[in-house]
Amino acid sequence: MPTRTELGVWRSFLRAHARLTRVLEAELIAGQRLSLAAYDVLVQLAESPQHRLRMTELAEAVLLSRSGVTRLVDRLERANLVLRERADGDGRGVVAVLTPQGLERLRIASGTHLTGVVRHFADEFGPAELEAFGHTCDRLATGEP
Repeated sequence: MPTRTELGVWRSFLRAHARLTRVLEAELIAGQRLSLAAYDVLVQLAESPQHRLRMTELAEAVLLSRSGVTRLVDRLERANLVLRERADGDGRGVVAVLTPQGLERLRIASGTHLTGVVRHFADEFGPAELEAFGHTCDRLATGEP
C-alpha cells in the first residue's frame, strides 16, 4: 500500500498531467485547429526515417490504440497532412507518410505548442529541478533504475 505522501504525490502528478494536456490542447485547437493527438502523430512522422511509420509503430509511439490511430490518420489524410501507402515487401502492412502540407502544418503549429510547453511547464522549474525531473521521468518511462 502506498503511504499517504506517495498517494498524494501520485494524484498531484495525474492532476498536473491532465491540466497541462488540456491547456496545451486548447491552445493548439484555438491557434491551429489541430488536436494534441494529431500534432503528436505529425511529430512522430516528421522524426521518423523518410517521414513514414507503420501504423502499428505509430500507434505505439503516440500511445493510442490501433483503431484510435486509424481514425486519427483518416482525418489527417482527409486534410492532406498524411497519406497511407502499402509497406514495401509486405502486402498486408500499411505505413503512414507525412505529406509536405503536413510538414508545413507541423512547422507552424510547433510555434504555438512549444511556446505553451515553455510557458505552462518548463518555466515552473529551476534548471536543477528540471534536470532532476527529466531524469525521474526517464526512469519511469523506461522502467530502469
